[in-house]
Amino acid sequence: MSVKVVAFVSVKPGQEDAFVEAARICVAASRAEAGVLHYDLWRETDGDQRFVFNELYVDDAAVAAHMTSDHFKAFGLAARDLAAARPTIIKTHAIDVAD
Repeated sequence: MSVKVVAFVSVKPGQEDAFVEAARICVAASRAEAGVLHYDLWRETDGDQRFVFNELYVDDAAVAAHMTSDHFKAFGLAARDLAAARPTIIKTHAIDVAD
């Protein structure tokens, strides 16, 4: 069953460019992972203008593999100093409502 992960990250003022550069490496490497179907970085246009990771995996095992990857761990260390707070992460499974 596919898995959708959405992560919201608030970044300290003035650290936006550094965050994007750190994310660029993680996003590129994540897109090359075997179980990743979709991996993008977005930014809210209103409100807090949080950064939003939009991720789609083939299954829970692919999510687990991503979370233990070297590039994800390196990004986590870099982002820790750039983030204003802990990220909000939402993990979901698809619900088939089509007939």
